[in-house]
Amino acid sequence: MKNRIIWIPIVLLLGFLLGGLTYYFLSKSKPFQSFYPPKTPKQIEETARAFSDIVKVVSPAVVNISSTKTVNRQSGSFDDFFDFFNPPQDSKGKRWKEQSLGSGVVVSPDGLIVTNNHVIEQSDEIRVILYDKRSFKAKVIGADPKTDIAIIRIDAKNLQTIPWSDSDKLQVGEFVLAIGNPFGLNHTVTMGIISAVGRADVGISDYEDFIQTDAAINPGNSGGPLVNTKGELIGINTAIFSKTGGYQGIGFAVPSNMVRMVIDQLLKEGKVTRGWLGVTIQELSPELAQKFGLSSTEGALISDVTRGGPAHKAGIVRGDIILRYGGKKIKDVSTLRNLVAQTKVGSEVELLIWRKGKEYSTKVRIIEMPSEGLEMTSGTRKSSDDTDSILSGIAVIDISPAIAKQLGILPDDKGVVVMRVEPGSAAEIAGIKEGDLIQEIDRKAINNLNDFNKVVSKTRGDKRVLLLINRGGKRFYVTIPS
Repeated sequence: MKNRIIWIPIVLLLGFLLGGLTYYFLSKSKPFQSFYPPKTPKQIEETARAFSDIVKVVSPAVVNISSTKTVNRQSGSFDDFFDFFNPPQDSKGKRWKEQSLGSGVVVSPDGLIVTNNHVIEQSDEIRVILYDKRSFKAKVIGADPKTDIAIIRIDAKNLQTIPWSDSDKLQVGEFVLAIGNPFGLNHTVTMGIISAVGRADVGISDYEDFIQTDAAINPGNSGGPLVNTKGELIGINTAIFSKTGGYQGIGFAVPSNMVRMVIDQLLKEGKVTRGWLGVTIQELSPELAQKFGLSSTEGALISDVTRGGPAHKAGIVRGDIILRYGGKKIKDVSTLRNLVAQTKVGSEVELLIWRKGKEYSTKVRIIEMPSEGLEMTSGTRKSSDDTDSILSGIAVIDISPAIAKQLGILPDDKGVVVMRVEPGSAAEIAGIKEGDLIQEIDRKAINNLNDFNKVVSKTRGDKRVLLLINRGGKRFYVTIPS
């Protein structure tokens, strides 16, 4: 009996020892470790927390905008087939309400909101829903279709706003957040980077200097903010590039500096006043740059000067190339267009001009753009590498008063009219069309057919020829092989 009692504690002791060893070895094995999640790096946690903090601060300043407008549809259209049991009540057609959704940003505590013009354009009623779900009826204070910016106001006080950022200092690759109302999904936040700055010739508005981003922007985001990692407003989301109507990785925002300029003028003057230089400009292709003696395509080529305009008074002539405007380098036509438009009316600006192989400076006094809409236009003309003769590609005749009237050309304009362009010729590929008026060849004036034949006969076969074309009153340069 005593022997059995002695063995009991020994067995228990052995059991404890075996259990402890088993636990030790199991704790060192990978299957046991899998119950414990890996520790998140501190840097990642701080970054995630930072983005969350930005959203918390910015979101109260973002609003949802719904606008309603009346749309007329003429009776007799194909859609009336579906109204067989409810035909239109009058001959003027059917009327119905169309609703659109967008976003906006509070820029003043007293209820001033900036959005896109296309969100509220021609609306009968505009309703704004704040972050706290309060709803207000809004009225339009001003709009600028040329930049697609509008400001509206609601009767509210002590609203939260977003601080402005200097969009001229933006760098490609910076993180950005887009906040808005895509597809009616309130206060949706997406993240991306700045893909490019200074995007122009997108075809969205007249004055383009867009920020391009890959932050997801969809229908309903229009008018919402694009903010940086400091929670500052760097742009107003405006449009997307898409073949499907949805997000495809390319969105555009109007930069904050342009937005502020538009807002300030709309509030002070009720309209946006733009500067005017009085020139027609076009892009410099490599071929044009070579003909004008430049090694770079940077700059804006002046293809026409308005008589009596600021540029004409300053001595600027056709064929000059503007390299700098007010000390700022002119990269392309859009750069110059935006700089001139944003220049204060009446101010004097120094221009750096390239003329006949030399640089020189001149000053020009900017005036307000005429109400008729005369402004700078641009055009990019293709050049051909074909070797056909210019005479074999086109047929020209002298201009007459009757032809000038038919083509929309001033009676005192000189030159020869293109009557035929051979299909597939170098002239056609270069962009020359029937009805074009050729006024210069290699900077030499062409007054009639005799001048044309004399100049062409002296051109070298291995050199490109520079032509000045007048098309319906608009002049531009183009190069083709001679």
